[in-house]
Amino acid sequence: MKFSKEIQEILKKGVVIPALPLALTKKKTIDERRQRALMRYYLDAGAGGVACAVHTTQFEIRDKGIDLLKPVLQIAEQEFDSFESRTGKKLVRIAGVMGRTEQAIGEANLAVSLGFNVALLGLAALKGESNSTVLEHCKKIAEIIPIVGFYLQPAIGGQKLDADFWREFAKIPNVVSIKMAPFNRYQTIDVMRGVAESGRADEIALYTGNDDNIIPDLLTQYEFPVDGKMVKVKISGGLLGHWAVWTKRAVEQLELIKSDESRDKTSEILTLGIKITDSNAAFFDVANNFKGCIVGLHEVLCRQGLLENLVTLNDDEVLTEGQRKEIDRVYKAYPELNDDDFVASNLNRWLS
Repeated sequence: MKFSKEIQEILKKGVVIPALPLALTKKKTIDERRQRALMRYYLDAGAGGVACAVHTTQFEIRDKGIDLLKPVLQIAEQEFDSFESRTGKKLVRIAGVMGRTEQAIGEANLAVSLGFNVALLGLAALKGESNSTVLEHCKKIAEIIPIVGFYLQPAIGGQKLDADFWREFAKIPNVVSIKMAPFNRYQTIDVMRGVAESGRADEIALYTGNDDNIIPDLLTQYEFPVDGKMVKVKISGGLLGHWAVWTKRAVEQLELIKSDESRDKTSEILTLGIKITDSNAAFFDVANNFKGCIVGLHEVLCRQGLLENLVTLNDDEVLTEGQRKEIDRVYKAYPELNDDDFVASNLNRWLS
């Protein structure tokens, strides 16, 4: 599957891409009504696409006996189709692809069959393998569907990948983007340098997944000497679990950063970035090493009425002690960051 130039232009321009949560009933079956409402929320909020079947959607959707991968992707496909038909706006449809090569090939083919145009390629299953082994895996998936590289932080299962890996990864023809989520400035630089040295810096869209550093990532231009020339690389947008909540404000924040007026507001925007990081610490449960990072987002979505409960597929995935109070605190401290009014005015329509 070759990459659409239209989708490539959207990614390079830079958009907000939320990572889709999973809506469940109390019996742990998919709550289709609320799953659709989440998709409608993100698209009406101005997101340029949605990443489905990723960490925020819960990796357990792939487990035997649960088998929610296809239903989640099917619901997303239908909502993408409906929105595009109604608005004429082209969307980036991203499906998470996980596992070792045989599993990943199956998931990539499923994504293509359901109209997804990009795969976010998770590499956690290859943890400990050599660069060459991981790169061969990536090449096989890229033959099926255009891929977004995924640098996942070690705290939730990722592995360290050096600049040499990212340089060679970026050379794979059907690699179209990289999401950087190591939550580490040094490792983020490794990705940026690898892309600069690959010769494809002008082609690959770079996206922050560093929920702890969103605004600085979006503001910063990186420069690296390559073959006697200075290559400039910049992060275009974000593919973030954090943007699964307060999405309308995230769209406004990205628009501000890309506007001409941002040049005169750098200090103000960086201050905004600290408020966002502080909020993220509460949502992602940083105090407990990210143990409540999924259910913290669910808590916000429940407060807004988009979700009905905090049920997850993993019984150990619960709000930790003090996490709800932390979410209370950031709600009170930064009322300008939430989009509760936007959600309230549209919720009945999204749930219909």
